[in-house]
Amino acid sequence: MGNGDKKDKKSKHQKGHDETRLQELTALRNMDAKQSKERTAIWIKNWHLAYEFELRRLQVELMKLQQSLKEDGTRLLMIFEGRDAAGKGGTIKRFIAHLNPRNTRVVALVKPNETEGTQWYFQRYISHLPSAGEIVFFDRSWYNRAMVEPVMGFCTDEQNKRFLKDVPLLEELIVKDGIKLFKFYFSVSKEVQKDRFESRREDPLKQYKLSPVDNFAQKYWDQYSLRKFQMLQETNRTMAPWTIIRSDNKKLARINCIKFVLSQLDYEGKLPEKELIPNPEIVVTGIDELKHMEEHLMNPDKLYG
Repeated sequence: MGNGDKKDKKSKHQKGHDETRLQELTALRNMDAKQSKERTAIWIKNWHLAYEFELRRLQVELMKLQQSLKEDGTRLLMIFEGRDAAGKGGTIKRFIAHLNPRNTRVVALVKPNETEGTQWYFQRYISHLPSAGEIVFFDRSWYNRAMVEPVMGFCTDEQNKRFLKDVPLLEELIVKDGIKLFKFYFSVSKEVQKDRFESRREDPLKQYKLSPVDNFAQKYWDQYSLRKFQMLQETNRTMAPWTIIRSDNKKLARINCIKFVLSQLDYEGKLPEKELIPNPEIVVTGIDELKHMEEHLMNPDKLYG
């Protein structure tokens, strides 16, 4: 690659958002279309097309799963946690894209109001737990009190410590009552998080994602790492384990998170198990993440997000 090519590449990266992106699955729907005067050829990466094919296949599986949950009355709760810009919301969006909204809910609560601030901390979350045949996604959850709130000074140390002792008991009650519970922590590197924040600032379609807390995510990176370690130590339990999703590559994170859920549940018409095995480099157990963090706590630069 010559110097001119490098400059062009850099210029394109800087402009970035002047480019128009195809809506997801557009390429897949039109890959067999015939040439005509009314059509324009657009080149995409083969890997992206493969991603769209795999995503559509898994979304069909999710529809099968939802139908089975509806028929047998199973309740499914999925908690999505992680640093800002880790890809939680985008993954939830792919989960629910073709699900029946009558049996699907996404819960993304704003900060407590004056009344909620005087209630039992878990109270406003409990009312959102799934009913029979329902799938509920928590886009952030009660685990705000494990990371964001203590780092930003929104709760006291005593409140944080009490939460870490209480939440395993609550989740044990939830699981024993029959609710299927998944807890995902999306792990993004510091460099990739920084790039995604810049993308949000430059892209008018992403600016709704910006929040005042984003400004401190990079500044308090090490503090968030410490809180993450404490959270995993106290709340990674056999009945309600954490599953870590490496999310520097959003597409791989989405595909493998969906695969993990499908691989853990039984439903009619399910694909062969070998086709739903997630990539172990993307999907990591809470135990393995704790081991990694224990080895590198004194070297924060070696820690995952």
